[in-house]
Amino acid sequence: MRPYSNDIRRRIIEVIQENEQSQAEIAERFSVSVSFVEKLWQRFRSTGSFEAKPHAGGRERSLAAYEELIRAEVKAQSDITLDELAKKVAEASGKPRIGIMTMCDELRRLKLRRKKNGLRRGAGFGAGPGKAPRVSVGNLG
Repeated sequence: MRPYSNDIRRRIIEVIQENEQSQAEIAERFSVSVSFVEKLWQRFRSTGSFEAKPHAGGRERSLAAYEELIRAEVKAQSDITLDELAKKVAEASGKPRIGIMTMCDELRRLKLRRKKNGLRRGAGFGAGPGKAPRVSVGNLG
């Protein structure tokens, strides 16, 4: 969610300073929450500023320190499974367990693709040479 513009923040402060409306009425007038009005007023009184704070950032990558190991393992064995890779990184890091989704997210961040093994094909039409396509019971009859 983007922060409210400085223009709307300034206008809210001006209305509060006029002391003609309650904070709930001001919140309704500007289509913001009452807690936003309260926090904005409190910050303005303590700092003199109504501007939005800068973005504080996100979570730190949990596998950032193991980037080189992950790259090396994928390079050495391009068809490695997520589970196998997670186990190898867990052993190297001393962590008890690394989730498959965490590993998948890290591979995506690193723009690494694992080579699909020809033996692990998906199901469906054309599921492999000599295999009949699936037919549901609802289509018979």
